[in-house]
Amino acid sequence: MLWFSLLTIIMAQLCLVEEFRRRLMILQQNSYRNERYRRWLDTSQDSTSVRRLVSGAVLLASLSTLSAPVVSLCLIFAVSFLNWVELKTAIYKKPLVMTKRASRIFAVMALLELVVVGVVASFTAKGGAWREAVAVSILFCYCFSHCLVLAANWLLKPVENHINKGFYDDAVRILRSMPRLKIIGVTGSYGKTSTKHYLHRILSEHFDVAMTPGSFNTTLGVIRTIRENLKPYNEIFIVEMGAKQNGDIKEICDLVHPRIGIVTAVGPQHLESFKTIENVQKTKFELVDALPEDGLAVVNNDFPYIASRKVDNTECIRYAVTEPDKAQYTATDLRYSPSGTDFTVKGPDGLSETYHTRLVGECNVSNLLAAIIVAHRLGVPAEKIRYAVGQIEQVEHRLNMKRTPGGITIIDDAYNSNPTGSGMALDVLSMMGPGKRIVVTPGMIELGERQEELNREFGKKIATRADIAVIVGEYNREAIVSGIESVETRSAEIRTVDSFADSQKLLATLLKDGDTVLYENDLPDTFK
Repeated sequence: MLWFSLLTIIMAQLCLVEEFRRRLMILQQNSYRNERYRRWLDTSQDSTSVRRLVSGAVLLASLSTLSAPVVSLCLIFAVSFLNWVELKTAIYKKPLVMTKRASRIFAVMALLELVVVGVVASFTAKGGAWREAVAVSILFCYCFSHCLVLAANWLLKPVENHINKGFYDDAVRILRSMPRLKIIGVTGSYGKTSTKHYLHRILSEHFDVAMTPGSFNTTLGVIRTIRENLKPYNEIFIVEMGAKQNGDIKEICDLVHPRIGIVTAVGPQHLESFKTIENVQKTKFELVDALPEDGLAVVNNDFPYIASRKVDNTECIRYAVTEPDKAQYTATDLRYSPSGTDFTVKGPDGLSETYHTRLVGECNVSNLLAAIIVAHRLGVPAEKIRYAVGQIEQVEHRLNMKRTPGGITIIDDAYNSNPTGSGMALDVLSMMGPGKRIVVTPGMIELGERQEELNREFGKKIATRADIAVIVGEYNREAIVSGIESVETRSAEIRTVDSFADSQKLLATLLKDGDTVLYENDLPDTFK
């Protein structure tokens, strides 16, 4: 009995460690913000999953059978082993990164577990059955692990604020030591990361340029970039600015004080947190509002909530691809080919310049146009701009096109799908041939109350632009399928699968030389 009690405790603890790691991963993906984590709990149905309900039932059964320790231990061992196997073998799209902050939260979670085990065990132990009580206590912690991660994060908030203030002050010191540094802010509902990369490539032909890497678009991400990447000899610093609530961009601007700002889009992205498109507009224009009187705002007039937004605190240049009216710069004569896209930039004083890029899609041309405008303003020679535009590599997972040795064309648009970008990606897919045109997608997320409506519209576009639609997962399945089926003239055949892995197995049976596959969006682990 002794050895089985210890084995059960060990098994339950191993399961709890893996569950702690999973909880911490989800908290990390929600920017360590308890309110976002709670919102995920409300929408994910994680607390009512089969695994959670079975574990809760075993917990209740164990509490009622402590007088029969063997029954209790057998139940706890069985459920802990099954849960451990599932957690240990799970493959996550964005796994936990054990940063110093994550390590601190994990340590506090472990301490809270010790407290809970001590308290619960003291109340449940009967007649000296402390080993069984410990096993029950660990299972209790597993069932309420979401409470432990929230509590640990809340308890550490003063510590994290103190640490972050030190990092913030150090970043301010570094920026003050570089008074000649030109800082360019880039934001938008979508397109900001691509625009940042394109601008960096073009300006690097003439200046020494630094930029925030990857998706380091939060205040802490910018601070880390300044402290670790910014060098005294850098002449320009390009800062990507992301936001999920009002004030996020202003917070970054208060730190870096940009002189040039680009707003690539204002659309229904992150409506789950912003609630209204007006709040999205207000937040994105925090960048423009922060610019000095002698600064420059470059904004995309293709979006109504940008075109209608007055800018009078600084000079404003408006650009467009699809809505040229009232835009000073436009991109016209877009021509796609297997080698990329040719287009013409027209601007003030009769400006007309032709460019070739390896990129495809109106969204990429739009992002290039914003970068070209800023390069012109900063005095980069036209021949250097044209050369850089021609050399720009496709940004991974953002309408990235490649051809496999088997003759299959892959259009990778897996990152951060949105209503405008997804429509443009489908337009590119529709032009491909001669084989089947296949789209693989789980749909779009973080669209708030318009989630179902916009995914249904997405389905309607798929209906006439693809030959086969592979809908992944259940999160948006019903809306997309109903959208496709509502189009009488649809060409798309519908296939549904439960996971991305299943979609790959299906494609293996379908693909032939000349076919094209569009991967549109890739939901993170916070969504099913």
